[in-house]
Amino acid sequence: MRSAAGQGASGRRAGWRVGRLPKGSRTMGSAQERDELYALDISGVEWISAPGTEEHEERVEIAYLPGGGVAMRSSLDHDTVLRYTAAEWEAFVLGARDGEFDLQ
Repeated sequence: MRSAAGQGASGRRAGWRVGRLPKGSRTMGSAQERDELYALDISGVEWISAPGTEEHEERVEIAYLPGGGVAMRSSLDHDTVLRYTAAEWEAFVLGARDGEFDLQ
């Protein structure tokens, strides 16, 4: 699996994208924002996974939600879905790119 900071064959950055946050929304999201995020009907969203993974492999799938939020699930457990505000997702992706979650 490619890292979020990897380069694809086309020279474009591969991996998860970080969307632009609305001005002034650099906080991790209010309780109201999270409640609204979990109230969204996501039955019709498009789930994507990292390039190079096989259908039968367990992998992380994400879906971009209205308003910049992101939903995440395991390909083997479609019933458990985590949802992140745009600010939470940005913090996660940037932290991963910086090695914040690397195992020692």
